[in-house]
Amino acid sequence: MANASSPEAPLPVGKVSALIGGWVDRLGEVWVEGQIAQLNRRPGAGMVFLTLRDPDRDVSLTVTCFRQVFEQVADAVQEGARVIVRAKPEWYTARGALSLRASELRLVGLGELLARLEQLKRRLFAEGLFEDARKQPLPFLPGCVGLVTGRGSAAERDVLENARRRWPAVRFEVRNVPVQGPQAVGRVCEAVRELDALPEVEVIVVARGGGSVEDLLPFSDEELVRTVAAARTPVVSAIGHEPDRPLLDFVADFRASTPTDAAKRVVPDVGEELARVRQLRDQARRAVLHRVERESAGLASVRSRPALAAPTEAVAARGAEVEALVERARRALGHRLDLAQSDLGHALARVVALSPLATLERGYAVLQKADGTVLTDPAQAVAGEALRARVAGGSFGVRVEPDEG
Repeated sequence: MANASSPEAPLPVGKVSALIGGWVDRLGEVWVEGQIAQLNRRPGAGMVFLTLRDPDRDVSLTVTCFRQVFEQVADAVQEGARVIVRAKPEWYTARGALSLRASELRLVGLGELLARLEQLKRRLFAEGLFEDARKQPLPFLPGCVGLVTGRGSAAERDVLENARRRWPAVRFEVRNVPVQGPQAVGRVCEAVRELDALPEVEVIVVARGGGSVEDLLPFSDEELVRTVAAARTPVVSAIGHEPDRPLLDFVADFRASTPTDAAKRVVPDVGEELARVRQLRDQARRAVLHRVERESAGLASVRSRPALAAPTEAVAARGAEVEALVERARRALGHRLDLAQSDLGHALARVVALSPLATLERGYAVLQKADGTVLTDPAQAVAGEALRARVAGGSFGVRVEPDEG
C-alpha cells in the first residue's frame, strides 16, 4: 500500500478501506477473551450487539452475533461477565469500522478464573509485593482518612458512621467510584493515586460490600495491586466479608475483614482511649505513691539509726576520750618535765661542784702567763716575770720573785 501511493498519486479513501478489509478478511477466525462492557439486545432484532473490553487495558471492540448464538448463554451473560468468543474480524468498508462477528460464546468458568487468580497471586508473591517487610504501620490517630468506595453504598456508610462514632473529630476525603464492572479498576486506581498525592491524607481505605467472586474481580486486578504497592500512604483493604480474599488484601498494608472493621482499625475509640488514659494515670499514681512510701520507710529506717537519731552522743563520747587523752598527755608531759628538771638540778650541782670557779671560791687562784698559759709547775715561772692571778672575785697582776730558799 505504501509503495503503491505517493503524494502525486494518492489512494482514495475507499481504496484504502477496501485494502484494509482485504487484509482483515485473511485473518480468519480467532478466539478472544474479554469482559462485556455493554450489552444491547433490541426486541425483535435478529442481531445482538456487545462491547467487549480488555479488563487489563483500556481497549474495547464491538462484537455482533446472531440471536440464536446469543440465546445459548443468554441466561448467564450480563454486563461485567467475562466471556470467550469465537469470532471472525469484519471490516465495514463504508464506515471504516472493525467488529467481530461471533459464532460462539462461552462464559469463563469460576474454576478457570480462580486458577488464573492463583497464578497471578504466585507471580506477584514472587516479586515480593506481598511481603510484610514492605508494609507500613497504620497511624495511631490520623487527622484525615481517604476513602475509596461506591457512591451511597453500605460500605461507605459503615466506614463513615463507625469511624465518626469512635472519633468524632476524624475527617474524610471520599472518592466515589464504580466498584464493579469494566470501569472499576481504572477508577479505583485513579482514586488511590489521587488520595496518595494529598499530604493531609494519612491512611487510605478501599472499601466494598460483599459479592460474588466475579463482582470482586476488580480488586484482584494486577494494575490495582501494583498501584497499591506503589502508594506511599498506608492502604487498608476492606473488601467483602471475612471469607473474601481478593489480591488487594495481600498487598494492602492492613487487611480488614469488613468495612466496619476497617473503621475500627483506622481510628481509635475515644471512650476506650479515655478509659486507657485513666487507667494509666491510676497506675502512675499508684506507682508514685508506692515509691514515696518505700522511700519514706527507708528514710525512717535510716533516721532511726543511732548515728542519725542522736548524732551528738558520738561526738560527746569522742570528746571525752580526747579530753582524757589530753589530760593523760599533760600529766605524762609534766612528769617528764619534772624528771628532766630534777636531772638538770643534779647535773647543775655536779657542774657547779666541779667548776673551777667553785675551786677559786675556796681560796685558790689560777696563774696565767701573758699569753694565757696556765702555770701548773713552779718551774714554769721565771723570776721577775709578770703573771696574771685569777681569783673568785676577779684577777690581778703579780710578779715572780726570785726563790731565796
